[in-house]
Amino acid sequence: MTAPGGFTEGVSDTAGPLPAAADTGPVTTTGRRADRRSRPVAGRWGGVAELRADLVPALRLTAALVLTGIPAGLLWWALAPREDYRVLADGGVEALGDTSAELFAADDAVFVLILAGLGLLAGIAAWSLRRRRGVTVLVALAVGTGLAGLLAWQLGELLGPGPTADELSDVGSTVTTRLELASMPALAVGPFVAVLVYVVATLLAAGEDLGRD
Repeated sequence: MTAPGGFTEGVSDTAGPLPAAADTGPVTTTGRRADRRSRPVAGRWGGVAELRADLVPALRLTAALVLTGIPAGLLWWALAPREDYRVLADGGVEALGDTSAELFAADDAVFVLILAGLGLLAGIAAWSLRRRRGVTVLVALAVGTGLAGLLAWQLGELLGPGPTADELSDVGSTVTTRLELASMPALAVGPFVAVLVYVVATLLAAGEDLGRD
């Protein structure tokens, strides 16, 4: 007997029933979120926690470096050359001893040497903070030595003022030239040397962690 559609035999379903979908259980997103959080995100810097941990020690380092401007200013006041003059009756002054046309340059040179020594010691001291080596300490080093130079400059000029009008009107009295910084770029010597020492020590470090604990 011919089946409808031209088939002579019965039609049998050889494919059989479709396989049931495997039961994978309920889909949860909690595990995926936890796994996503545990993996580092590409392009995100992981040093934020390090910066926060170094913030307080960096502020302490900055404050300590600023205070070093006091002995630096006292040292500049004690070592910088100045000249003494005698007040004459005609209102002029007479030099007591040999005068120097490079007096102001000598004051600046002494100031530069003092700040260079301060920057050298500050750079070594900052690098010795093994547990806090990093960007935060480097910034604190630059800011601290810069403020120390400003403090040393102001303190030195405060301790070495020039003669007043009353002193210049006192005939026969001895007056001393003022202590003055003529070159303002000299204030950058301390931070430059300090940062240079720190960067050179960083380049010579054996590992990328800079030996940080």
